[in-house]
Amino acid sequence: MPTNFERMIRLAEEFFATKNDPEQLDVTPEVMQQLEQLHPATLSEEVEGDGPVVWVLLIPTSTAVMNTFLTGEIGERELLKKSVSLKIFDAVYLCSALVLPEFRQQGRAGRVAISAVKAIQKDHPVKQLFTWPFSTEGERLAEQISKQLSLPLLKRYHP
Repeated sequence: MPTNFERMIRLAEEFFATKNDPEQLDVTPEVMQQLEQLHPATLSEEVEGDGPVVWVLLIPTSTAVMNTFLTGEIGERELLKKSVSLKIFDAVYLCSALVLPEFRQQGRAGRVAISAVKAIQKDHPVKQLFTWPFSTEGERLAEQISKQLSLPLLKRYHP
């Protein structure tokens, strides 16, 4: 029987197929280190039993970098690269949320994401959120997070 961690890795690979899309961020150990440098809340999880049941990935950045991402000028990899050198973040990219199937529809991803954004807000003047929805569930989650935090939500859509 695979552990929750193994199941989450498989779910991420199946859903996002990052290996086949150069625009998307592939969460390698190097990427995890860069995210941690941005803020400790960029990678957040909820653990139950033998591992994570929710993973949330956020990228704090600037409005200027956000706008180049939203227009399609840069992808997720470049977004992270440009954000690493910033000192002040006023926007947060709601990059991804993964939940194991038996833990879905319980509000877990929203709680983890809201807590993570609030942690970033303690250190930075976050004024807006943005997303690149891959599913209607992800888009709804981003909208709920935006509403709960009273922050505007901007969206990039797939071509």
